[in-house]
Amino acid sequence: MIEEVIVTTRAPGGLVHIAPMGIRQQDGLIIIAPFRPSTTLDNVLAGGCAVINYTDDVRIFAGCICGRQDWPVTAAQRVAAPRLADTLAHTEVELLSVEDDPVRPRLFCRPVHQETHHPFQGFNRAQAAVLELAILASRLDRLPADKIAHEVGYLRIAIDKTAGPRELLAWGWLMERIATHQAAATDGAIRS
Repeated sequence: MIEEVIVTTRAPGGLVHIAPMGIRQQDGLIIIAPFRPSTTLDNVLAGGCAVINYTDDVRIFAGCICGRQDWPVTAAQRVAAPRLADTLAHTEVELLSVEDDPVRPRLFCRPVHQETHHPFQGFNRAQAAVLELAILASRLDRLPADKIAHEVGYLRIAIDKTAGPRELLAWGWLMERIATHQAAATDGAIRS
């Protein structure tokens, strides 16, 4: 099972990096498997730690994909990486081992501290739609335009029926990113 989370790390120079990512859990460990190149990968390898943030605020997922990464963070309890200031829960992890791969290495991490900050009050369908659109938007260079258009049409049903202000804002950011990508692709095709 893949869990969609926000991973926070810190670069050796102190810069905080916030990234949406799918993680897995196996035998008490958390596996982070970023595609290369990856700032998250570089930071975990350099610092030996990360924080897994569990949030239902889909603006953070969409914002990170769309270049809006200025989300408030605060110090973690046991690792040098920060956690999101407003998250439902977080798990601080230390890197144990790396299964190297030229495309997608697997980072095996041991949880060293967990904390719950707010109760989870359930998802609405629009949150799931935004998450799916964020994943599509992160792969625009790898997916055909007709697949993206088909998926957007289907996901829009949940947005129209169940979205609140946060979901509508996140959806708008992602749709802007898709439109910008499509315009650049069309412009590039015309110039060819």
